[in-house]
Amino acid sequence: MLRQIRQEERGATIIEFAIVAPAFIALLLAIIQTSIIYFVQHGLETAAEKAARIIYTGQVQKQGLTASAYKTQVCEFLPAFLSCDSLFIDVRHTIDFASAGTATPTLSYDASGNPSNIKFDPGTAGAIVVTKLMYQWPVLGAPLNLGVSKDSSGKHIIVATQVSKTEPY
Repeated sequence: MLRQIRQEERGATIIEFAIVAPAFIALLLAIIQTSIIYFVQHGLETAAEKAARIIYTGQVQKQGLTASAYKTQVCEFLPAFLSCDSLFIDVRHTIDFASAGTATPTLSYDASGNPSNIKFDPGTAGAIVVTKLMYQWPVLGAPLNLGVSKDSSGKHIIVATQVSKTEPY
């Protein structure tokens, strides 16, 4: 009977598939997750360009917009698949382009879950302004996690940064 089992070839295909399928499915999930993150990144970059434009043309400064009013206006630039609730905006002016911090910040949160280390300081005419739009994107594929979780909340922070010099308005 043992000799008959060793000579049997009818189940070889299903055994081979069972060996290869987990790796194939993991690769497929990784490709999908990465594609979605790039798609979100593109939408956020487009919104960041428009958000920075209303700062460097002086519209924000002339209207005296607060951080929440600016965020409301920026949310109109977001694609429909992005929620304003997961968006954080950091606007800072600096003295020159060399000192403009464009690195992804490490966010720290207060007791209510809001980032405590972001600012809203659009500067004045002629200032160099760094505008960062940060979006918390949930990471799918929990057992694999795909190495993209970067936040203490388990979400991936997607950042779009624009550095510009404000016009003399």
